Amino acid sequence: MPRFAANLSMLFTEVDFIDRFAAAARAGFRAVECQFPYAEPAEKIAEQLSQHDLQLVLHNLPAGDWAAGERGIACHPDRVDEFRRGVAQAIAYATTLGCPQLNCLAGIAPAGAPEEVVRDTFVANLRHAASELKAANLGLLVEPINTFDIPGFYVSRSDQALALIDAVGADNLYLQYDVYHAQRMEGDLGNTLARCLPQIAHIQVADNPGRHEPGTGEINYPWLFRHLDAIGYQGWVGCEYKPATTTEAGLGWLAASC
Repeated sequence: MPRFAANLSMLFTEVDFIDRFAAAARAGFRAVECQFPYAEPAEKIAEQLSQHDLQLVLHNLPAGDWAAGERGIACHPDRVDEFRRGVAQAIAYATTLGCPQLNCLAGIAPAGAPEEVVRDTFVANLRHAASELKAANLGLLVEPINTFDIPGFYVSRSDQALALIDAVGADNLYLQYDVYHAQRMEGDLGNTLARCLPQIAHIQVADNPGRHEPGTGEINYPWLFRHLDAIGYQGWVGCEYKPATTTEAGLGWLAASC
């Protein structure tokens, strides 16, 4: 079975963020991920990782004002300087926390900006981020997000992300494949995972509809997890879902998968 990492931005939200590390360890996770660690000092998070023998396997680059509805700024031509400051901040956190790779959210395409300018901005920002991360021995990911949940998100399909990765031309830039987003946008999960496997460095899971835990919707997760083994996926699988009730009550799928 794949190796699973608890996403602490979405799981164990019954307790404060800093207490979710202990909760994840008690539930049997040996790895965690989160969307944004920046509200807490990196040293405080590092203490939790060490205390509970956990590995942080992923977090995102800063993505603008999340509370105000922003979902990334990497494709925004007027915010390149802010993006680059965020890259430096993310590298500092990842280095302190021993996190091997960072995800870059493209963001919602800015209204009125020509598509060519948006694309060129995103490619240039990815190229800059990849170069800075490579100097720190870190990997960079780009994640397609479905446009039902986030209308206007700039990168929404696997092939689009792969074309952007090719355009950047960095050997430390990979695809983050979120099964939930992919199911909503394109389906054909098994074939797409197999075809894209050389470019995939991280996978995330949630069921559809509802973005709840595996086993609550239409995706055949027992088959999909066996398929990941069969095609030779070696990375982590992040559990980035919204529990239908509580996190612990919904972890039966994990016990059945291990």
